[in-house]
Amino acid sequence: MTGYGSADKGPAGPGDGGFPPGTARPGPLPPRIEPVGSAYLPPGAPGQPTAPRPAWSPPAQPGQWGAAPANAPAPAAPAAGGWGHGGAPSTTPGPSTPPGATPGPGWPPASGSTPPGVPGQPSAHGHPQGPGPGQPYPAGPVPATKGRGLTVTALVLAGLLAVVTGVQAYQINRLSNRLGDTDSRVAAAQAADGTRLDGLESRAGALEKQAGAAFNPEAVASAVLPSVFRVRAGNSTGTAFAIGKPAAGGGTNLFTNYHVVDALWQTGEREVFLERTDQRFPATIVRVDEANDVAHLRTNGKFTGLVAAPAAVKSGQQIVVVGAPLGLEDSVTTGVVSAFREAGGGEGPVIQFDAPINPGNSGGPVINGSKQVVGIATAKARNAEGIGLAVPIKVACDGFKIC
Repeated sequence: MTGYGSADKGPAGPGDGGFPPGTARPGPLPPRIEPVGSAYLPPGAPGQPTAPRPAWSPPAQPGQWGAAPANAPAPAAPAAGGWGHGGAPSTTPGPSTPPGATPGPGWPPASGSTPPGVPGQPSAHGHPQGPGPGQPYPAGPVPATKGRGLTVTALVLAGLLAVVTGVQAYQINRLSNRLGDTDSRVAAAQAADGTRLDGLESRAGALEKQAGAAFNPEAVASAVLPSVFRVRAGNSTGTAFAIGKPAAGGGTNLFTNYHVVDALWQTGEREVFLERTDQRFPATIVRVDEANDVAHLRTNGKFTGLVAAPAAVKSGQQIVVVGAPLGLEDSVTTGVVSAFREAGGGEGPVIQFDAPINPGNSGGPVINGSKQVVGIATAKARNAEGIGLAVPIKVACDGFKIC
């Protein structure tokens, strides 16, 4: 007997299959299947194209090719409702099944149905059917459990982000409040410092005024000495000092006592000499006031004139007397005003002071603490100590109009 699927053929006979009558024929052909990759999935399964149904033809007659032999056992019927599970064949006619016909083994399932055992379809027992051994899972939608997990994760992250944002906002608010408080404290401290500085400046100004008003003989002497000279008139010596603004036509005006230059004035002589250290400057007697013991001198040399005090002196006021007692130039003594004596008995007003003076101080300036001339030293009491007399500067300025 030739094998199944052999290319050998038996002798031609009157039958359709070419075998003589009574010759055993092979059984029914197995269902036609096509491999897909390395795994087989029935037509109509997810991810597989639907194979076209074969056209219907009448069932094979006994003795024809593809029909079961007369003496062959009947094939086992498939299970009810299953594909290839031995159940009863489906009696639902499909588009390709003629009315009243029962599909035989290997007949394709009706349109829209999926054979059991295909991945993603329930088995006969109602449980999901996975792929067979060595077969991959078919491509399909992501399981619902995975989507729910991603949603929960996103919600947790959003909650954490909201918490972090809230904490940062709270901290920023606290920092803003603290910065505001700090700015307020700094502003208050600056205002207090400004007030203290203003107070210190006021006190410093007051102290400066007090220091300026304080009596400083050294400062007075330093300011006055360059304007004071020893005057030599013939055989007499005394003191003279520059006063007021420069003389008309240049030069300097000076005051001294009349009794210092009276010998020259009486003889008609008018030239005297101003001496300071090793220098000697000629000067001229311009006018004299015998009653008040004042003489006006002028020199061509330019020297700084002292300023006359605008107000009369008061008792107790501190003074400095500058002169050349006994010819000793640039001598300085200090004291206070003892009294201001009004004019009387044919004499003018005088200033009494207690600063020591001697012959040679005549004509020298009496200076207050403000470096202003208050009088011209003129005499001292004989047989007494601490009684000096000076002509008020106002009397000299009013008489000669050079201050």
